[in-house]
Amino acid sequence: MAVSKSLVAAALVLAFSAAQAQNLPSPATSGTMVVVPAFGEVKHANDQATVVFAVEEHDKDKNAAADRVNRKMKEGTEIVRRADPNAELKTQGYYTYPVYPEVPPQPVGRTTQQPVKPVPIAWRVGQYLEVKTTNLAALPKTAAAAQKVLQINGVNFGLSPELLKRLDDQRIAATYQNLNERIVSIAKAMGRQPTDAMLDTVDFEGSGNYAGDAAAPQAMMMRSAKREMADEMSEPSFEPGETTLQMRVVGKVKFK
Repeated sequence: MAVSKSLVAAALVLAFSAAQAQNLPSPATSGTMVVVPAFGEVKHANDQATVVFAVEEHDKDKNAAADRVNRKMKEGTEIVRRADPNAELKTQGYYTYPVYPEVPPQPVGRTTQQPVKPVPIAWRVGQYLEVKTTNLAALPKTAAAAQKVLQINGVNFGLSPELLKRLDDQRIAATYQNLNERIVSIAKAMGRQPTDAMLDTVDFEGSGNYAGDAAAPQAMMMRSAKREMADEMSEPSFEPGETTLQMRVVGKVKFK
């Protein structure tokens, strides 16, 4: 019986405390400065592809390997230009590496001889061709034509500078709209009217250390198999995907 009376007394105390808390006046919010983080993003299908083609030759004669690389790169470049006249082309990464014979491991206990300077047994010569294009519809056909001479080293899909600029305008607008919506919600939660809030500072991209760095645009990466020499090359399959652009903003709001 004593335990039951104690429980009843505790319940009455809690109920009384809750009633008192509800009757307490809300803290004054006049002059309050509120830091409001907001977020916005836009998505769009990728409209630009960057394809890196490569050619590599092996030969005991360094000049012979280099000559074949030069001829194939020239032929491959001409093929791409004919297939996609508006593409941006840039050759890069010309390299020449010696190939040395493998040194067999020395038996345990044998006296190590004076090391002999290795002599190359062959040479690896290669070069890369970077192709930027917005003609994604013709990309498989262009790539297949170039693969008769070159191999695909990598493919990267993204947004063209023109589209990126348009989407950036939309991203800023979406982020600012989200900031306004959150300010309205905070004002209501504080028992204030949204018109009582004055926007003091807008800090895009969290440069005032209110928010972390915005997420970098995502792009799809693909790798291809080795080159196959054939009169008719089947077209590779590409899926450009989409890119998401994100932005963070922090606003400092002061209530009247």
